[in-house]
Amino acid sequence: MSGKRLVIGLIVMGVALPLTLFYLLALQTLSQLFTIAVSTFLTWGVTDFLANILHRPRLQNRTPGGAIREDWERRQKDS
Repeated sequence: MSGKRLVIGLIVMGVALPLTLFYLLALQTLSQLFTIAVSTFLTWGVTDFLANILHRPRLQNRTPGGAIREDWERRQKDS
């Protein structure tokens, strides 16, 4: 993950979106705001990680589950 993507993801998914949802849902406590911030940022991070895995040339035209399963099996054989 590049530095630019991390900074933009942090600003958008860790700050802007949680504040918007906090306001639109009329939530009241800081713990609710932090929960939204953590969950949106974590979700973005996982999806970015999976997209990065599938972007590799050897993994194109494969399903995410199949790519992860094959990588897992290959790593078990290597160790």
